[in-house]
Amino acid sequence: MATLQAIKYNDGHLEILDQLLLPESCVYIPINNVQDAWGAIREMKVRGAPAIAIVGSLSLAVELRKLATPETKKDLHSLVKEKLDYLVTSRPTAVNMQLAAEACIKLSNNLVDKDSVHAAEAKDVVVKHLEATLANDIADNLAIGEHGATDITKKCGNKDQLRIMTHCNTGSLATAGYGTALGVIRSLHKANLLDQVYCTETRPYNQGSRLTAFELVYEKIPATLICDNMAAAAMKQFKIDAVIVGADRVAANGDTANKIGTYQLAVLAKSHNILFYVAAPFSSIDFQIPTGQSIPIEERPHSEMTHTGNIRTAAAGIHCWNPGFDVTPAELITGGIVTEKGVFKPDQLEQHD
Repeated sequence: MATLQAIKYNDGHLEILDQLLLPESCVYIPINNVQDAWGAIREMKVRGAPAIAIVGSLSLAVELRKLATPETKKDLHSLVKEKLDYLVTSRPTAVNMQLAAEACIKLSNNLVDKDSVHAAEAKDVVVKHLEATLANDIADNLAIGEHGATDITKKCGNKDQLRIMTHCNTGSLATAGYGTALGVIRSLHKANLLDQVYCTETRPYNQGSRLTAFELVYEKIPATLICDNMAAAAMKQFKIDAVIVGADRVAANGDTANKIGTYQLAVLAKSHNILFYVAAPFSSIDFQIPTGQSIPIEERPHSEMTHTGNIRTAAAGIHCWNPGFDVTPAELITGGIVTEKGVFKPDQLEQHD
């Protein structure tokens, strides 16, 4: 069975699967411009660091295709920079959108200096660059899946029935397709090496129970849903072999920002002597940030904690703390960081930049 497709793009037409409506219904909504993309990202109709960058990039491609060619390349560059800088503000913790923006802005600026390239040609080059993000991400995901599955199997003594725990959603719904941490799990399943996946519900927004469980059931991958506060008991009871999660931003030293609750899983994994992996493309690594202490952590609306849908489930008037992410120190990432280039110890990343 084909994996779920969260992003559909063809010839200037972009649609995304509205993840706020899952698992009740699968509804695709059009993204007609950068403003639409910013709203969808901010409201978490699309989420996951790779998917955010892809949808942001493609939304600009859609807009540029509709626009008349700017009179000069400088005008084109100013427009590209303005739109991409705006998209970066949608979700500040995930670095992929920022890096995608920087790469496209650099390309646009370089085209300004090339006298042999006219404005219309420069626009086409920028659009093709933006559109390539979709195919590039799928290729990266497939490589991450293979590298991770091979490494986990080797470090677990070539066991043929592995039990894996994961957190949040890192699959087709968070990427262009296949996934990062969930891509590794898919690769293990394809190789008949997977006994069971244990996915956390991932409070307060329930990306695990709404999205990851949806993907696992859709593809008939053997899986069990657990509440976040059952993780330690599950590790002990079910003899988990490895924990694998995604990343929204990795600092130069390997400290990793990911969905809130990741840090506690890493602590628990160390206590139970379980391998802990982070799976992320190199585009999630921010070599400009030395350690996790410098990673900005997004604060989400309190209503995500106090309400389920429109129903209040917490006492009115209670104060809430709702960070969207936490930072896992590099020393707790005992399995390694799985990238499209291979699996590395956290302190090896800068050698492979």
